[in-house]
Amino acid sequence: MNFYHITTPEQWAKFADTDYYEAESLATEGFIHGSYAEQVPESLNRYYKGCERVYIITIDPTLLTTNFIVEPSRNGELFPHIYGQLNKSAIVELENRAI
Repeated sequence: MNFYHITTPEQWAKFADTDYYEAESLATEGFIHGSYAEQVPESLNRYYKGCERVYIITIDPTLLTTNFIVEPSRNGELFPHIYGQLNKSAIVELENRAI
């Protein structure tokens, strides 16, 4: 099942010329946060309020070249976490969304 990562255009642009992407959380928490489709609206509301635009990245977990683990997070909900760089070849869609 595909899952999603949300980022800002500024963070995405830092990796424009690479074949991978890293969220700031990889350095600070050791993993890249993900959400399932039904969790995206709450993640947008909670973490991206005040942003004009975001990128919503659709990830096919079968194409990842690094570990991903589904773990409990806020309110005990299960969220996908990527423990390493996100190889761009695992990205199946990149949506530039106004919020």
